[in-house]
Amino acid sequence: MLVAAAVCPCPPLLVPEVAAGAAPELDAARAACTDALGVLAASRPDRLVVVGPADSAGPEVYPQGARGSLRGFGVDVDVYLGADRGDAAGADLPYGLTVGAWLLGRTGWTDAPVDGVGVGEELSAERCASVGREIAAASGRTALLVLGDASACRTLKAPGYLDERAAPFDAEVGRALGTADVAALAALDVALARELKASGRAPWQVLAGAAGSGDLAGALLYEDAPYGVGYVAATWS
Repeated sequence: MLVAAAVCPCPPLLVPEVAAGAAPELDAARAACTDALGVLAASRPDRLVVVGPADSAGPEVYPQGARGSLRGFGVDVDVYLGADRGDAAGADLPYGLTVGAWLLGRTGWTDAPVDGVGVGEELSAERCASVGREIAAASGRTALLVLGDASACRTLKAPGYLDERAAPFDAEVGRALGTADVAALAALDVALARELKASGRAPWQVLAGAAGSGDLAGALLYEDAPYGVGYVAATWS
């Protein structure tokens, strides 16, 4: 049963060592993520599943202790999924789950065992919903940390250049995440999200599937588009 969810952006720039001199520009986003994780801890889950974007369609499952690295972004920082460095074999965490592991480590998460699921832009809305239902169907109280960014096309200097469809898309995403609107998230246009380079589409639709017709209430904690990329933080509880 899904008892709570935290939605956070996952740009590597959230990590101050990556952002370097620009680190203060995302202080508000970091604070919102910390607050969102506090809501997860307060829900007293039996397990936490971290869902984030991946390069392949997936779903790819990562066990507690899986390693993520930020060396590709120019800093000597490794993180591990969960409270302790593990001996988990297999592929390294994709960047979104790596940022999620960093957020958990930053807040000292020890409240429940952690595992991860990576989902990519090629995964259909229907399959995302199915993955979410499978996560929520496990026994015990489940919480989700859902990582992903909105469009990367909000300004001329954005990674995806300016697309006039980006602002309305992001506004609807922010509204849906802030109000726990499951139907609206499930209905997000897969092709449009890909064109707008919105890495959060598949993770958000996993969240919609996990929530089902539950009665979780949403709260929007942060919404902005620094660097021309839409970032949203929200909680469902």
